[in-house]
Amino acid sequence: MHLLPSPPLRHPRGSIPLSRRRTAALPDDDAVLIAEGITPALARKMGGFGNYAVSFSVICVLAGGMTLFGFGLHNGGPAVMVWGWVGIFAMTLVLGACLGEVTSVYPTSGALYHMAHRLGGPGWAWLTGWLNLLGLVGAIAGIDYGAASFIGAFASLQWGFEPTPENTMAIFVCVLFLHGLLNSFGVGLVDVLSKISVWWQAGGVTLIVGTLFLAPGERQSPAFVFTEYYNDSGISNPLYGAGVGCLMAAYTFCGYDASAHMAEETTRAQKAAPWGMVHAILWSGVAGFVLIVGMLFAMESYAGTLDTATGVPPAQIFIDVLGIGMAKALLVVVIVAQLFCGNAETAAASRMAYAFSRNRALPGWETWSRVNARTENPTAAVWLCVGIALVLALPSLYSPTAYAAVTAINVLGITPAYAIPVFLRLRAGDKFQQGPWNLGRFSKPMGYVAVTYVVVLTVFFCLPQAYPMTTQSFNYAPLTLVVVLLFAWISWITTGRKHYAMPLPSSTAEDAVIAGGMV
Repeated sequence: MHLLPSPPLRHPRGSIPLSRRRTAALPDDDAVLIAEGITPALARKMGGFGNYAVSFSVICVLAGGMTLFGFGLHNGGPAVMVWGWVGIFAMTLVLGACLGEVTSVYPTSGALYHMAHRLGGPGWAWLTGWLNLLGLVGAIAGIDYGAASFIGAFASLQWGFEPTPENTMAIFVCVLFLHGLLNSFGVGLVDVLSKISVWWQAGGVTLIVGTLFLAPGERQSPAFVFTEYYNDSGISNPLYGAGVGCLMAAYTFCGYDASAHMAEETTRAQKAAPWGMVHAILWSGVAGFVLIVGMLFAMESYAGTLDTATGVPPAQIFIDVLGIGMAKALLVVVIVAQLFCGNAETAAASRMAYAFSRNRALPGWETWSRVNARTENPTAAVWLCVGIALVLALPSLYSPTAYAAVTAINVLGITPAYAIPVFLRLRAGDKFQQGPWNLGRFSKPMGYVAVTYVVVLTVFFCLPQAYPMTTQSFNYAPLTLVVVLLFAWISWITTGRKHYAMPLPSSTAEDAVIAGGMV
């Protein structure tokens, strides 16, 4: 593959010329973008903690861990939920560190596909971009639909609301609209809400686990929490069943690339973005372990929790242990955390869609690459992502397994996209020049571990998740993935290679590396 000619630098429609923007960060951050051939257009208002807060908010153990708690109980039970979490956490930390090293060199809103282009060429970038976009908007759909389910459970307890698929979808549309609206005001509001989210999640996990621990009543034994295996999916092989159960952890540990996508709006981004990414994974892993173990110790009835009338197993645990009043209060804590999560994910997805459009990759790119001159925010891209998320979630009206398919789409789309820049960095060998944040001599061995993990995870989650297979239990995620890959390939050979344009970096050293065989 060969790089396309560099398009002339231009200000995206509606952007503010460099001479009129705040230039305090220019010697470091904006200069890095200019060296990459990118005209800075977004407001750089986010610090290191804010960047970390976005990824921590997106991972959100009170969203993924709680939303898929029932899925874990069905597929592997406590043993898989606990040890699967530990294993996926460890592998994700390795993968995130490897991705952070590449992010340090290329701190742009395009993130993964931009890295893939610089290290592998436009074909790799096109594939990575579509996988990343699929994963990000799939995450919005999964997070917000999960929040809608919890809101429905709360309304059921409070007002006798019936959480039918139609009612849940109506709540979901309202949540999507809220996140589109909040993300239209600019990165300043996203920064504030994400910082609040960090403390809300930390306090929420502490409150939930502490309240369940202090409540009177019997507790499950350590043997139950750490060794009990349960599977009613029809999968007879325990290893296969345990692997399916790991989807709970794998789905939760997605979205930490948000730190990379927000890099153009972060100060000292070459260090802050990878730092934010890795620390978000680390502290989410610790908080999630505490939350899962605490919930399992408190669970009174396995069958009753699975068959809860609320449709949300964690809500049944709260009711059994604490009563309806306190259960509703804890549900509000979880719901608010999920709303923070969806808001941060919408921000990350919109930056990726904006950057991809900036390079003429999306149909209608002229619209989606616009930056609001007042807020310095990619508002059009925000609503594009909200609209795609709505389309992805619509099958949930007709199939009870559609939500699991959406979460698997998130994993299958975004996880391979994480591994491609790491693989291309390994392929580049010593030609890859490490940035300010790097893994030193551990870079290559950790990279091989990360890529192997992603290959295994991707193949595994393409397998059926329940037997016997019916139209209701069929795993639609790999089919969706194939359709997206086919679309990406056809669109590349028909229009993509003609219109997609990434400016060449101005650094002569970078040009020399690319010309030396990395494309």
